[in-house]
Amino acid sequence: MTLREPELARQLEECQEALRQSRRENELLRQKLDRLIRRMFGSSSERLDRAQLELLLQLSESPDITAQEVPLPEVGSSRRSCRQRTLRLPENLPVVEEVIDPPLVKQKPEAWRCIGQEVSEQLDYEPARFLRRRTIRRKYVHRINLDHAPLIAPLPERLLDRSLPAPGLLAQILVGKYCDHLPLYRQEQIFAQRHRVHLPRQTLARWVGLAADWLKPIYEHIRTGVMAGGYVQVDETPIDYLEPGHGKTKQGYLWTGNRPGGDVFYHWQTSRAAACLDNIVPAHFSGIVQCDGYAAYRAFANGRGNAIELAGCWAHVRRKFYEALEQSPRTSGWLVRQIQHLYRIEANLRDHRAGPRLRQALRASQSRPIVERIQHVLVRLKSSGRYLPQSLLGGAIDYALGQWPTLEVYLDDGRVELDNNLVENAIRPTAIGKKNWLFIGDADAGQRSAIIYTVIENCRRRGLDPFAYLREVLTRLPNMTNWQIPEITPQAWAKVQRPLQRLAS
Repeated sequence: MTLREPELARQLEECQEALRQSRRENELLRQKLDRLIRRMFGSSSERLDRAQLELLLQLSESPDITAQEVPLPEVGSSRRSCRQRTLRLPENLPVVEEVIDPPLVKQKPEAWRCIGQEVSEQLDYEPARFLRRRTIRRKYVHRINLDHAPLIAPLPERLLDRSLPAPGLLAQILVGKYCDHLPLYRQEQIFAQRHRVHLPRQTLARWVGLAADWLKPIYEHIRTGVMAGGYVQVDETPIDYLEPGHGKTKQGYLWTGNRPGGDVFYHWQTSRAAACLDNIVPAHFSGIVQCDGYAAYRAFANGRGNAIELAGCWAHVRRKFYEALEQSPRTSGWLVRQIQHLYRIEANLRDHRAGPRLRQALRASQSRPIVERIQHVLVRLKSSGRYLPQSLLGGAIDYALGQWPTLEVYLDDGRVELDNNLVENAIRPTAIGKKNWLFIGDADAGQRSAIIYTVIENCRRRGLDPFAYLREVLTRLPNMTNWQIPEITPQAWAKVQRPLQRLAS
């Protein structure tokens, strides 16, 4: 044995260790790249059918501790009956009739007798139109008492003295931008090219601000109602805004508060810090806040002492194991299947319209054993050390165990949902909108957008026509007091409209 052999052996071992480390890093980077590609170009659905899960569980992966699965009781199917086929044309549409007679009948109608008719229908459309709403106030003088001052009716209250836009135009502009996602510059082009009405976008922006100021009392009433129930779901989404004087954009956030089965509101902040939640959740709030695993929520809850309890989101846990299916089909597939059982139980409860007490009872008997089984498996997977924390499955395990106390909250409170999907669904309209208008004009305009989004989203939840609602509300607001605001919220307006719609039908 030469003197160089120990040195060469040590160098060989170091090279082999470096090679193993490089392979591990390459594998982790490949997993991250695959996840990024799937997020950008793949399907966003995380649904797996039973046959697909069975296939994953039968793949030739080395046996692990998840192989021993306790059979689960079958949960009632959540499949809803097929919707009945609707009519081709809605019956509530106005009818324009056109009678067509043969040329011979037109020449000598007295020689022919009608014995029947054949009717065919088409669905037609007439585009919207501008009109000049002229208010004429006549002046009168007394015929006998000439000393009496002339009389004239007072001008109806308006949103702004000598304002040009009527409530219908304001409602159309708001619905166009915040419901149909048309930026103001596109609306400017539509008005000019199709209607020959030239309205600069700066003017449209001022009118949007005017409408938001008038709708603010309704917004505050909705926000107070959402936070009054003791349970709220919270999430945030980034939106760029224009920084004055620099021509550049900065990132702000539209925070969303949702009450399942109730209203939703939005609040604008220029950051994502935990301190922003102090402006969203009132100081007197005491109850449950359901959120994702973002650290700001935990810091906020710790700052409020024992007044706030955080509830976790099982959808985020499922998503992470779903992304790790390719890396570890057997283990991740088993965990996804267990979480799928939890969702089947919740779907069954929704089908039977279960209340909070019944939901809590069934969760204790059906969901809790599944949750405990998942926790037992996750703890053993973590202690086995088989999966690196940087890997997709390792990261999913760490995330689930780190959020575990919040994931069990829904078992003890029937009001709490299984996940945070309802508030994420409420964010979607804003996500679609920002793809069109790209950024908000300035930081102050962010809160105005939050006010209008709040009103329109609550109209959508109740099946209301946002244009009809906004036109009615903007007409009535100048003659109302703050005490009358509860009468014109989307919730109150929907209660009035339902009986009218039943009478009309």
